[in-house]
Amino acid sequence: MHDVTYLRPTDLKDAVRLYRSTPECRPLAGGTDLMVMLHAGTFRPAPRAVLDVWSIPELKGVRRTQGMLEIGAAESYTGMIRSRDAHEHAPALVAAARTIGAAQIQNRGTLGGNLANASPAGDTLPVLLAYDAVVVTDRRAIPIDQFFTGYRRTALQPDELIVAVRIPLGRHVAFRKVGTRAAQAISKVVMAVSRSPARVAIGSVAEVPLRAARAEAALARNDAAGAVGAVADDIRPINDVRSTAAYRRAVTQNVLRELLHAPPRP
Repeated sequence: MHDVTYLRPTDLKDAVRLYRSTPECRPLAGGTDLMVMLHAGTFRPAPRAVLDVWSIPELKGVRRTQGMLEIGAAESYTGMIRSRDAHEHAPALVAAARTIGAAQIQNRGTLGGNLANASPAGDTLPVLLAYDAVVVTDRRAIPIDQFFTGYRRTALQPDELIVAVRIPLGRHVAFRKVGTRAAQAISKVVMAVSRSPARVAIGSVAEVPLRAARAEAALARNDAAGAVGAVADDIRPINDVRSTAAYRRAVTQNVLRELLHAPPRP
């Protein structure tokens, strides 16, 4: 790994100052993605500095605020899994957090990191889309459906920090992940569905996590069969080492059918 300057701010104000004044700097929270890329030399362009935000108090915690559930960007998956508020108001997000790696990864991985990494296979990202989450940064609020702009690209400015994620209360979202194994596997298809409002959000089937517009339109008309048929035209799967495009297309339709016919959560 090449030489990298390590910066450790004491609070959010200090983090914002350092991030804006340090060229080619990369935020570091749990490091479950960033450290792997740095050691493998696959980061292009490689950062000259990392900004360690793991211990910043303002970026931690799960709480209710302003009629929404707010999760700090540096809150770990384990923190979400253990949170009563998360279980009550965003159980699908808790379910997604449980599918991410082993306990060691859940102890270090963060929701902000999953967003910033913007992998099409990010397990929490379709859930956030189905919840109509809002990404809060140090300077603005970004609706989640405007956040992903391309393959591993986001609407964040180069010196903009994710501070928290806010989720509206009162949503019922169903979640399902399909992978090679029941746990510790990158998803082949990951899906989150809400009936009211109609949301069908999917990962691992396009260059970005996406909402299936045609399937949502059918679902809004209470046409579940039409939604299952339409979702095949909403996605853009590819062949890769984990699966074929044809498999992903078939599984997407099967999973949506299962989720739409599952009993509603009490």
